[in-house]
Amino acid sequence: MTTLDADRCYQAVLTRDPRFDGVFFVGVSSTRIYCRTVCRARTPQRKNCTFYPSAAAAEQAGFRPCLLCRPELAPGNAWIDATGRLAAAVARRIEDGSFVERFTDLAEELGVSDRHLRRVVQQEFGVSPIELLQTQRLLLAKRLLTDTALSITDIAYASGFSSLRRFNALFQERYRLNPTQLRKTKSTAIAQDYLTCELSYRPPFDWQALVSYLAGRAIVGVETVTGDRYSRTVRLGQQHGWLTVEPIKAKHALRVNFSLSLVPVLLAALARIKALFDLTAEPHQIAAHLGALALHHPGLRVPGAFDGFEIAVRTILGQQVSVKAATTLMGRLVHQFGEPIATPLPTLTHLSPTAEAIAAVDVTTIASLGILSTRAASIVALAQAIVDRRLSLTPGCPIDQTIAQLQELPGIGTWTAHYIAMRVLGDPDIFLPTDLGIRQALGEKTPKRMMAIAEQWRPWRSYATLHLWKSLERGERFTPEQLHPPVVYSVG
Repeated sequence: MTTLDADRCYQAVLTRDPRFDGVFFVGVSSTRIYCRTVCRARTPQRKNCTFYPSAAAAEQAGFRPCLLCRPELAPGNAWIDATGRLAAAVARRIEDGSFVERFTDLAEELGVSDRHLRRVVQQEFGVSPIELLQTQRLLLAKRLLTDTALSITDIAYASGFSSLRRFNALFQERYRLNPTQLRKTKSTAIAQDYLTCELSYRPPFDWQALVSYLAGRAIVGVETVTGDRYSRTVRLGQQHGWLTVEPIKAKHALRVNFSLSLVPVLLAALARIKALFDLTAEPHQIAAHLGALALHHPGLRVPGAFDGFEIAVRTILGQQVSVKAATTLMGRLVHQFGEPIATPLPTLTHLSPTAEAIAAVDVTTIASLGILSTRAASIVALAQAIVDRRLSLTPGCPIDQTIAQLQELPGIGTWTAHYIAMRVLGDPDIFLPTDLGIRQALGEKTPKRMMAIAEQWRPWRSYATLHLWKSLERGERFTPEQLHPPVVYSVG
C-alpha cells in the first residue's frame, strides 16, 4: 500500500491544505467517520487519526464517509510512475463504468497478468479491485441521494448496481444507514428536467485559459462556450443528451448539468468531464517541477477530450492549416455525417459522427466538403482502425503502442500522433519539438536541442508545452537561464 507519513498528513489536516484533497483521507476513530483534508468540522486529535491512500481503504477499515466534507466530491489522485499509471488505468475504468466484474479481461487489455494487476491495485489503493469498484459505486450513489431528486431505484442503476437489493444491502453494510435514511438527513434535491453534480479540483485552476482554448476549437453545433460556461452534446453508447460545465464561485469545484437522458451513463460522462478539464492535476506539484516556466500562468491545465475520436479527427483536419480553418472543416463534417439532436440550448444541434459512421463513408464524399483527399483518407483509415478494434483511443491504453499504431495510419505523422496522445490519452509527458510555436517560444530550431531542454520538465512536459504556447500567445519571453538547463561537463 502507498506509504503515508502520518505526521505530515496530520499537518495537512491541521491546515486544511487543499493540495492534499483526495491524495489521502483521514479516519477518525472517535466518530468512525473518514474525511477529506479540507473538512471544516472540528479538527480531530492526532491520537484519533489514521490515514488512508483511498476512500476504499478507509471504508475497508470500517469508516463511513463524512456528510459534511463529502469524500465523494474529492478530486482524484494523479499517479505518474509506471506502477501508478497501471493502477490509475484500473481506477479510470471503474470510474467510467466500463469495468464491471471481468477483471481478467481488463488485465489482458492492459497487457499484464491478472495477478500483477491485482497486486498493483492493492499496493496503490490498499484494497482489492472489487472493493475499489464497490466504493466508487457507493460514493456516486451517495452524491445522487444528496444532490438529486432521482428515485432510489434510478440511483442504484445509475451507480452501476445490477439490483436494488444488492445496492441496499451494501449501502447498509458500509455506511450503517439505508439510502432512505441518508436522503432524510439532508434533502436539498429539487425535481427538475436535468441533473446537477459537482466536480472538485485542486487550486489554482486557470479556468479562463482552458475555456479560451476550447472556445477557439469549438465545433459548431456540438460545442459552445458562452462566458464561463462550456456546453456540448453527448453520445455515450445508445444514450444521447447534453451537458453544461461552469465554475462555482467561492468553491474549488465545477457545476455540471446533465440532461436526464444521460443518467444511465452518468459514470462515463463524469469521467470524461474530468478528463476534458484535467481535474485530477496536482498544480502545486507540477509548478514546483516546472519552475520559472510556470510562474506566469499558475493553474494552467492540459485540455483533454470528451470524445477521443472527435478530437483525433479534429487534429487531422488541423494539419498545416489555421485553427479557424480546421474548426470550419470539422463543422462541415459534423453537419454532413453527425446526427441532429434537439436540446434546450439552440446552439447545440448535432452529435459528433461516430467512427462507424465515418468508416462507412467514401473518401471522395468527405473530400467534397473541401477537405484534402489525403486528410479524408486519414480520417477514414482512423475510423476503420477503431471499428476493427486495431486501435483504441481510451485513456489508460499503452501510450507508446498507441502512438506507433497511429503513425502506421496514412497521413498521421509524429506531431499529430503525439498531440492525440496528449489530449485523448491524457499523457502528462508529451513534448512537440517540431511545433512552430514551441520553436518560437524556445528560440531554438533544432528538435534535438529542444528535446534536451525539455528533459528538465519530465514527467510534466505536456504542461510545459501548454505554458510555452500560452507565453507565446501573450508575448512573454523567458531568459536563457530560465529555459535552458546548465551544461554539465564530465571530468576525465
